[in-house]
Amino acid sequence: MTGLTHDPQSFDPRRWRREQTGSSSPAPASAPPIASPSVARLPRAALAGSAAILALGGTAAWLSQPVPPPASLAAGPVAAPVEERRMLVLAGRDDLASALVASGVAADAAAAAARVAYPLLARAGEVRAAMTLHPANGGMELIRLAASNPDASGVTVVRGAQGFTAAAVAADLDTRVVVRRGTMDDTSFYSSAVAAGVIDSLIPDFAKALSYDFDFQREVGKGDGFEAAFEQRVDADGRAVGPPTLLYASLTARNKTASAYRFTLPGADEASWFDRTGRPVKRELLRTPIDAARVSSGFGFRLHPVLGFMKLHKGTDFAAPTGTPIFASGDATVEFAGPKGPNGNFVKLLHDNGWESLYLHMNAFAAGIAAGAHVRQGQQIGEVGTTGRSTGPHLHYELHVSGEPVDPLSVRVEAARPLKGATLKAFLTERDRIDVSRARDAS
Repeated sequence: MTGLTHDPQSFDPRRWRREQTGSSSPAPASAPPIASPSVARLPRAALAGSAAILALGGTAAWLSQPVPPPASLAAGPVAAPVEERRMLVLAGRDDLASALVASGVAADAAAAAARVAYPLLARAGEVRAAMTLHPANGGMELIRLAASNPDASGVTVVRGAQGFTAAAVAADLDTRVVVRRGTMDDTSFYSSAVAAGVIDSLIPDFAKALSYDFDFQREVGKGDGFEAAFEQRVDADGRAVGPPTLLYASLTARNKTASAYRFTLPGADEASWFDRTGRPVKRELLRTPIDAARVSSGFGFRLHPVLGFMKLHKGTDFAAPTGTPIFASGDATVEFAGPKGPNGNFVKLLHDNGWESLYLHMNAFAAGIAAGAHVRQGQQIGEVGTTGRSTGPHLHYELHVSGEPVDPLSVRVEAARPLKGATLKAFLTERDRIDVSRARDAS
């Protein structure tokens, strides 16, 4: 019969190939040959027994089964198959035991095999499993099971005299650095980056890396150039495994150019972004505390849209749909959070350098935002609304220095101190590795 066997150089069942297997003893010489169960060579009537689709609570599985020969070839004795191989595609590891039972394996054996396999299978994600079965006692006896995780690691389970034993299989993965370059279209940075081949999940990281140098809503326009370099793990067939990691981001606008390299400081849980000299790109404050918004009213004197007379507009208004996230512009302590007359739902933050930032007209506050709470730069503190004296959904954002309001889009904020010593040396080594990959894999 036709079975599935695996390439010894790869565990991933997606690389396994078909092989011809037969009975433990050769068929008598007088017996006519049995046609291979290749769908291309079987009469239409024989196709019904060639394969089956098994549905198990959202789990789809393709089963390779013995196929009876056409009636014209049925003369003469035919040896019974000694083993059968089937491949399953499961929605998750929890479906393994029920899939084995549905394939004819006794419930206690299925549970025992699944029990030893579970610790080596991922808690979430698709599982591909290949079973070797043997007909026994009117059912199927599980001889061997090989299952792979989404990252191509997995487990083999083998039946022995003392029951089932499991062995881990390491993922056969390689890492590639991919470089993508493009220019801004007249729609958005998102559409421009996707068109250039930047994976969409990386675009927020790209924007974050350069958010201290650029206001993507107002300072980036059609024709501006950008580059992204990201790292991707791949299996032996070159297929992507797991999420990519952005390593490098650069943007060249009409008036300035900035770039950032990803680097994890010793002992840090998360990576940070640095310019090519090792100076952190992070500033004390974000340029804007909201994404994908337009400035509907700037800082300065204006005719008040509700009161109808000239009045100093102490901040900047960002028009955005209700529910748009609002972020803390810097590390701070919450001084006030609650409704306050014309300000509507309002948050006031005191930053470590003594500056204050104010966020007005919110629709709602984020969980935990209350007086005395500490927030980190980029942490969501609420969402856009139109509470208080407001003509439409927007964020009114103010920045106060020494108690006086200043234009938040024009104030200059200082960068953190540059790296030094052994940490700087480690960063420069990583920077050079990224640059070599950019030069080699620019496409």
